[in-house]
Amino acid sequence: MIYEEIPYVEKPISRLILGTANEPFRTGADQSLFLDQALAAGITTIDTGRVYEKSEEVLGRWLESRNAYDQVVLISKCAHPSVPLWRKRVNEKEIRKDFEISSQKLRTKYIDIYLLHRDDTDKEVGEIVEIMNALYAEGKIGAYGGSNWTHQRIEMANEYAYKYNLVPFAVSSPHYSLAHQVQDPWGGGCVTLTGPENEEARAWYQRTRMPVFAYSSLANGLFSGRAKGNDPAGIKNMLSKEAMKGYGYPENFERLQRCEELARVKNCTVSQLALAWLFRQELNVFAIVSSTSMERMKDNIKALELDLSEEELRYLGDSSFMRSQK
Repeated sequence: MIYEEIPYVEKPISRLILGTANEPFRTGADQSLFLDQALAAGITTIDTGRVYEKSEEVLGRWLESRNAYDQVVLISKCAHPSVPLWRKRVNEKEIRKDFEISSQKLRTKYIDIYLLHRDDTDKEVGEIVEIMNALYAEGKIGAYGGSNWTHQRIEMANEYAYKYNLVPFAVSSPHYSLAHQVQDPWGGGCVTLTGPENEEARAWYQRTRMPVFAYSSLANGLFSGRAKGNDPAGIKNMLSKEAMKGYGYPENFERLQRCEELARVKNCTVSQLALAWLFRQELNVFAIVSSTSMERMKDNIKALELDLSEEELRYLGDSSFMRSQK
C-alpha cells in the first residue's frame, strides 16, 4: 500500500480508500470481519457520510470494539441537501447538527477529515470557511474539504482562508474515473473532473496538487469486472439507475471493452486496470472504492503497482485515440 501525508491530518492516508456508501454497510449489517481484513491489508482510510443510512453506525461499532481510532483515518460528510425537496443545508446549524449525529454514531468526538457533501453557491465562501474553522478550533475535526465542490469555489474559499490566516480546504472529493460522467447521477450538483469540458478543472488540480478523493472511481460498478462492454443490456440490468444516468453511454462501454482487451494482455483484472489508469494521471489522486469482497479489495490494492505505458494510458482514456485506431 502507498501512503501519503495531508495537512491537518495526523496519520498517513492510504491511496486506496474504503467506501461505505453500499450494502451491507447501508443496511446496518455487521462488517467487522471485512473491516478487520481491510485494515490488515493496509487500507487505513475509510469514507462514510451522514446520509449513508446506517454506514456510520456499522463503522462506529467496529471502531469502538477494536479501539481502532488511532489506526484509521476517518472521513465523514455533512450538509447534504435534504431529499426529496433538495433543501440546501450548508449553514452552521445544519453542519453542527450533522456533526453531533455522526459523532454519536461513529462513537468518537473527532473526525479526521470532514467534507461538505454539497456546496451552496448562494452562500459566501468566507462564511463557510469560518464555520469549518470553528469546528477545527474546537478540536472536533482535522482537515476539511468539499465533496462535489467546483475548483473555482474551493479556490475562492482558500483565498479567503489565506487572507485571514485561517485553515483552508485541504481536500476535494469530486467524481473521477476512467468513465466520463455525462450527467449528474444523484442530483444536487454532483461534480466530475471527467470529459473534455473539465480540462480546466483537471489542470487546476494538477497545478495546485490539491488531493482528489475520487468517488465512484470504478464508475459505480461499470469497471468492477462484472459488466461486459459488449453487452449494454446486461450493463443496464446490473447498474443502478443512477449509475446508468451518469455512466451508461457508448463512449464508456467502448472504454470498458478496451479495458477488457488490455486486461487480458496484461493478465490483470478490469478493476485493477481502471484504477491503475486513475493513479497514473497527473493529479494527486486517492481512489474511493466500495466492495463486499475482500479478495476484490486485495486485487484492487495491486493496481498501485501496475505499470502502464503512455500509449496504454491513451488507449484506455483518450476517445480521439480510440477512434483513430479503428
